[in-house]
Amino acid sequence: MTPPHRLPGIGRRRRGDRGSVSLELAILAPVIFGMLLVIVAAGRVHLAHNVVDAAARNAARAASLERDAASARAAGTRVAQQTFQDQGLTCSGLSVTVPTSGFQAPLGTPSSVTVTVRCTVALADVALPGLPGSTTASGSFTSAIDAYRGRPTA
Repeated sequence: MTPPHRLPGIGRRRRGDRGSVSLELAILAPVIFGMLLVIVAAGRVHLAHNVVDAAARNAARAASLERDAASARAAGTRVAQQTFQDQGLTCSGLSVTVPTSGFQAPLGTPSSVTVTVRCTVALADVALPGLPGSTTASGSFTSAIDAYRGRPTA
């Protein structure tokens, strides 16, 4: 008979279970680490898309406030680059397109400027097999040009 303070099977290990926790940890640790790296890579891609959208929005707004096409192109590019610098995102290939045909419209005619920003973000430091070494984020934004704001005449 078993003493009353000791239940059968409790506190006793089966001999075949020795080392099973170590083996389970050795199998699961790389899987958990890989999942964490995928989460980090997804976060970096999401951040890049958000910064590209913000840069396009800021650049379009800055370009629409200028009085001529050359100033609009310069302001849009400068503000987009400044947005990336402020957000701490480094692009290996940054492209800012500021079409300025809206500045040719006569006074009183509604027009707009659409800025497109493309940025190639490196993912090599995440170093997970199967992930690309970089990804390209692209965004555009349209801002209205004041129809009654004076423009230089050619």
